[in-house]
Amino acid sequence: MQLRYSYRAYPDAPQRTALARAFGCARVVWNDCLRDRREAHAAGLPYVKSADLSKSKKDTRQSIRLNTNAFSVQDDGTVYVAKIGDIKVKWSRPLPAAPTSLTIIKDCSGRYFMSFVVDTSPDILPELDTEVGIDLGLSTFAVLFDGTRIHSPKFLRRAEKKLKRLQRELSRKAKGSKNRTKARIKVARQHARVADRRRDWHHKASTQIIRDNQAVYVEDLAVSGLARTRLGKSVHDAGWSAFVGMLVYKAIKHGRHFGKIGRFEPTSQVCSVCGVKDGPKPLHVREWTCKECGTVHDRDDNAAQNTLAAGRADRLNASQSAGKTRTKVLAQRGEAGTHRDGHTTVAGIPGR
Repeated sequence: MQLRYSYRAYPDAPQRTALARAFGCARVVWNDCLRDRREAHAAGLPYVKSADLSKSKKDTRQSIRLNTNAFSVQDDGTVYVAKIGDIKVKWSRPLPAAPTSLTIIKDCSGRYFMSFVVDTSPDILPELDTEVGIDLGLSTFAVLFDGTRIHSPKFLRRAEKKLKRLQRELSRKAKGSKNRTKARIKVARQHARVADRRRDWHHKASTQIIRDNQAVYVEDLAVSGLARTRLGKSVHDAGWSAFVGMLVYKAIKHGRHFGKIGRFEPTSQVCSVCGVKDGPKPLHVREWTCKECGTVHDRDDNAAQNTLAAGRADRLNASQSAGKTRTKVLAQRGEAGTHRDGHTTVAGIPGR
């Protein structure tokens, strides 16, 4: 199993200059690959795949990837990088094994990070009898099947006033000036603080859920579609996709089961007591009474209970089908994959 560990790095001025040259070389390589891909397309040849590299020095993120022969972790805690030197790193946690590759990243706010890929064994937790269905929302970030509510801190909304002021200052600076560059970095740093706080909160919440339950079920939400509606800012602030991604790789890491139910499952329309479908309801309806059995439902509690029931049913059907046929189940794209050597790659930054 391959996991990625990320740490803050603090290169000095000469090292930052050397890294800038390395990022520039990566852009040149990217442009060469892009030209080859276009030429192959024009000649009718198969599509030429390429790495996800930056095309411009003004992009929000620049990175270079190094193999083991181009870096080493020193005894004094620094990381030696070929042609750059020993770079200081803040080790928030130890690496569980020797890294197999290193990616040096410069984000939009000018911060440097070192991201190590490490081969490690899964950390299997003791098996539990508990399972949980989760209904994700905006007013309340998550509602568990037992009525437990996880309230969203809404980090972007809380920082909105300061962000608006910084963006006004940026808009008043002349394009191409040094003052505009400084103002852009201030805006980027504020956005980075918001993202860091949200990520830390996601890690803590997802870890607690995985540790407390043997199986976790969530609904497959159409995040990209919701992000284009009037609720777009709130959807981005919630960060559902990042949170679900953490649940996925932590479930694999700790030997838990994770399941997604179909996005068209009528979790808000079906009575979780008698199973009668009561029809669609507008979002402002937060409580309703089943016409068949008379049960009064909280919309979110009912959806979480239906999510749990649907997840259990899907898991049972999958296990029965696996016993009859040898059906291959594809991993979620972008979440997990298998290398040629048989190792499993899990997306995300673990260790929380």
